[in-house]
Amino acid sequence: MTNWKIKLSLFLNYFVFAILLNSVGTVILQVQGNYGVSESSASVLEAFKDLSIAAVSFLVASYITRIGYKNSMLVALGLVGVACLVMPSLSSFAMTKVLFAATGTSFALIKVSVYATIGIITHDKKEHASFMNFIESFFMVGILTGYFIFSAFVDDKNLQSTEWLKVYYLLAGIVLVAFLLLLASPLDESSVTSNEAKPFLEDFGDMIKLAVTPLVLVFIMSAFTYVLIEQSIMSWLPTFNSKVLNLPTTLSIQMASILAASTALGRFGAGFALRKIHWFLVLIVCLFAAAALVLVAIPLAQNTAGTPVTGWGNAPLGAFVFPLIGLLLAPIYPAINSVILSTLPARQHGPMSGLIVIFSALGGTTGSIITGNIFEAYGGQTAFYFSLVPIGILTVCLFFFNRIQKKSEAKIEFVSKGGH
Repeated sequence: MTNWKIKLSLFLNYFVFAILLNSVGTVILQVQGNYGVSESSASVLEAFKDLSIAAVSFLVASYITRIGYKNSMLVALGLVGVACLVMPSLSSFAMTKVLFAATGTSFALIKVSVYATIGIITHDKKEHASFMNFIESFFMVGILTGYFIFSAFVDDKNLQSTEWLKVYYLLAGIVLVAFLLLLASPLDESSVTSNEAKPFLEDFGDMIKLAVTPLVLVFIMSAFTYVLIEQSIMSWLPTFNSKVLNLPTTLSIQMASILAASTALGRFGAGFALRKIHWFLVLIVCLFAAAALVLVAIPLAQNTAGTPVTGWGNAPLGAFVFPLIGLLLAPIYPAINSVILSTLPARQHGPMSGLIVIFSALGGTTGSIITGNIFEAYGGQTAFYFSLVPIGILTVCLFFFNRIQKKSEAKIEFVSKGGH
């Protein structure tokens, strides 16, 4: 396999950040017990993570080819490794905010670099779409692993215990392995390095111009809405399991892993399906099926029996059914990212990756805060019914995205054949 070492490095980088970023749902649940914060207050952790992602992406996306994709990833791993080492000794809600801000800052560099690097190491649109789905599926494997790693450090008998913070020493060790592997992985970035050094403001202006083109504008709306749905569910599923389904804390965290597992499986399967079936057909079917699942699964939570739950064996049906929405939502994000990136020339992949990260982060923050406030005011069932609204909006966005993308592709093909 060509470029196998850098591909392996990209997988491990994504794996590490999957655990850290998506631990926010587990940490939201833990800080409510450890530091006595409310649901709405805990929801700001998503903002510390996502707004730092958005801010850093906004600043560096147009400039990242000068820093270098590999160098950017090494800096990111170094920063988050230090944050993990400091976290257990400075246990507080404030330090938790700092940790997620550092994680978000680092992931901005990682994601822009990974997305842009995929364009360098793949050879055509089909390989690009396939690899994008595989790496995103591995991201979900990291999330799945993270639930079990964190739950292993949680003490059900003492919810005020901060022993769970020792998990960050383990994560710092994984970050070190990722750093060393990347350091040893060769990456030829000459195809995207410009010999002509533009001023920073001109580079930044090019990214803004890219953002307001019709194709990219509709894509941005689609990506924002998708991540709003995904993070509103993922960040609040452990709390939903604990407070609505009345599961023990450890089990609440572990059973949230079903969402990650189903999403990983969905993206892995989509890596093969999208080689044969048009992306738009796959995604529209997935959205309609996801809406149907919400309508079927949430009422199951209302029928939960009052008997104590002790483990997976006597957990309510709703705890198993609702997380399967991940299987249906899974192909959407990597597919639309691949479509927009493979439509644009390679020199625009860095700035476009930055726009993806910025608006994905804003979508994640918006979804988590809205869900947290609905959860506190109206309960978990209403909060999760809310996902039907953005599912409907995303369906409309994808319809227009498909139409504009086809026109853009036809225009590019016409010009390439000598048309005017």
